Amino acid sequence: MESVSCAIFDKKKEKILLIKRRDIPVWVLPGGGIEEDEKPEMAALREAFEETGCKTEISRKVAYYQPANRLTRPTHFYECTVSGGTPSIGPETKEIAFFPLEALPKMLVPFYKTWIEDARKEKREVIEKKIEKTSYWTFIHYLLTHPLLVIRFLLTRIGIHINR
Repeated sequence: MESVSCAIFDKKKEKILLIKRRDIPVWVLPGGGIEEDEKPEMAALREAFEETGCKTEISRKVAYYQPANRLTRPTHFYECTVSGGTPSIGPETKEIAFFPLEALPKMLVPFYKTWIEDARKEKREVIEKKIEKTSYWTFIHYLLTHPLLVIRFLLTRIGIHINR
């Protein structure tokens, strides 16, 4: 299954909108799976709305990331702008906030920092590369340092979501 992810910057591009998931309480870029017969662009707009409460417009496609292993999925990555609504939590979102680009939260998925940097480069062409900063060794490190988060991650991979 392919997925989408969105970089939603403030108007000055000094801050980025992140959500803290309910099922795995870490900060992430808005995004999720592409539904059957859904175009990636429509999935990005749908996921951004479901997870942030904001209507968005796609500014450009930043990248297409290919999985480096079974821990990740092929992902279409878009830069979006808010066109309506206000950030609000929902069934999948525990917290939502704009973070200064120089002060991203500690509990941010490691490869998202690279993705945010890719979006800041403002290249015209779509970046195509493997997802970096994810390996089985990284997984083992997180299993040892954050076992509950890793267990919750594994449960979501088999379809069990703990939303509280």
